[in-house]
Amino acid sequence: IFHGFYAEEVLVGNLATMSTSERIKAIQKMPETMKKKRETRNKVLKEITKKSRHHSTQFSGCTQCLQGAVLSFQRFGNTLSEYFHLLRFWHRTLKIIGAEFGTSVLSYFIFLKWLLTFNIFSFLINCSFITVPQFIAAEPNNLSFTGLELFTGAGYFQQTVLYYGFYTNATISKIENGPSYNMQLAYIFTVGIYFVICFLILLFSMAKSFCRNFVNPQTYSGNASKLLCIWDFNITNEKAVKLKQKNLSTQIKEDLTEVNREVLNFSATERVVRIVVHLVSWIASLGTAVAACAGVYFLSINNLKLFVKGHKNDLESQAAMLVLPIVASLLNAFIPFFYSWLGHLEKFRTPGHHVYITITRNIILKISIVGILCYYWINIVSASESQCWETLVGQDIYRLVLVDFIFCLLGSFFGEFLRRIIGTTVCVSRGLPEFDIGRNVLDLIYAQTLTWIGILFSPLLPGIQMISFSIVFFVKKVSLMMNCQPPRKVWRTAQMTTSFMFLLFFPSFVGVLSVIGVTVWRLKPSEECGPFRGLPSMYAAVSKWIKILENYTASKWVVWIYHNLITSVLFYFILSTVALIITYLYWQIIKGRKTVTKLLRKQILN
Repeated sequence: IFHGFYAEEVLVGNLATMSTSERIKAIQKMPETMKKKRETRNKVLKEITKKSRHHSTQFSGCTQCLQGAVLSFQRFGNTLSEYFHLLRFWHRTLKIIGAEFGTSVLSYFIFLKWLLTFNIFSFLINCSFITVPQFIAAEPNNLSFTGLELFTGAGYFQQTVLYYGFYTNATISKIENGPSYNMQLAYIFTVGIYFVICFLILLFSMAKSFCRNFVNPQTYSGNASKLLCIWDFNITNEKAVKLKQKNLSTQIKEDLTEVNREVLNFSATERVVRIVVHLVSWIASLGTAVAACAGVYFLSINNLKLFVKGHKNDLESQAAMLVLPIVASLLNAFIPFFYSWLGHLEKFRTPGHHVYITITRNIILKISIVGILCYYWINIVSASESQCWETLVGQDIYRLVLVDFIFCLLGSFFGEFLRRIIGTTVCVSRGLPEFDIGRNVLDLIYAQTLTWIGILFSPLLPGIQMISFSIVFFVKKVSLMMNCQPPRKVWRTAQMTTSFMFLLFFPSFVGVLSVIGVTVWRLKPSEECGPFRGLPSMYAAVSKWIKILENYTASKWVVWIYHNLITSVLFYFILSTVALIITYLYWQIIKGRKTVTKLLRKQILN
């Protein structure tokens, strides 16, 4: 015991003499548990504090204060990191899901967690630069709150920061002759910079996921390294050991299934029958999507007539507002079941093909419905006789998001819970249901697309989506554990997260940018509401600001950037050309690396 205590004292003393970066690396390399490493780090910090006090006579009072502040910040940062580590409640949940249901189901929850983080970031940006300043200049709301507003988004909420029409077009200043806050510029720059950041985050996330799942040479090194080298010997807890074993077993099964994939040979007649079945399935799926879009369009026209005539706050008028979102959510909820049935009818060779085809059909349906709604908002609602058409659009999107969230919860009950009851009592041969990855992923993409479109018309919409995604995460986790069984055919889906992010980028995000661009540059804002009232377009606020800056010598560089870069077609042409060249070179490097890794894999197998 004395020898161990002495060795620990020597270790702490040696670590205390190192620089901060060297000390961190040394502690990370220690073959100890995380708890033991934290204890060692805290002892080292105490040792450094003792030494600084011992040599305090050699330093001035200012230096002592500086050292004390640095050490305090280090301790505070370490404490925060430990608390944040404890708050990562989903980390163990994801491990359990991956061990029980494989990477295919896990990819859905990873994507959901990523979207939840994305909406937290969106909410913080909009709330900080748009909503909080508006609270300073807000007038009291004289409308009464009945509770129905939670479902319709109308009534009391119209005179709150939830919608575009409530925001002022004046500069906000609480101190006379003091600094002012231009709400027009804050609104358009916050939304614009937010979408630029989203664009960069999506590109970075897709590139990172692509490199990890498609380019990483470790994916071609076979199962020997995974079997022999992947075990973490720092794991000592019995539950953690069993979870790690199950997770590793599932991964190896998936890899072996990929290697031992059966090649099915069909006769000429069977091939013709399969082609006919595929064609009929595609015609049926596309025809269903067209019929759904036509129904949504004609229903939305009737919905606008209700608003233009002026609606009362009675129960009948409030319920009429929910017809459009309920019908849209019903179509989005039931048609995917029809697509899943078509997929089973087609009998694909692998589960991966079934999932990807189902996702493709669902994305066509959902993006088509969103496209029809965007056409209705941009071309019909914006030209209507409404006093504030932007608020009408915001209310429509609020109701769509809310009803879609309710249907998502109902889908877990009816689609999974009742199917489990039927499969275990009435029709035992069917067994427990499997988790429908394609349908659930497209529900997330549809909800996030609505949120992106609604940010311009309802800045707090990411906060609402943040709450809904948090609830969906836990409801889906509980439903998965209680009602679903692991996939009957184990298959490796390392590339699915990359596919999800690509679908979120295109057509979802690219389509949203098109809608926002038309709204900002082409449409005339309402005359009586919003921060851009009285302007020919929302973008005119930026042009007006640039003209003011031209009178100030110190701001000439901003004017130069605006005229020579932002509004220059040549600049964007050069930027696009450089991006295409970089993409082409990057793709050639990827092809070269994949060729080399495949050759290495063949040599290893031989």
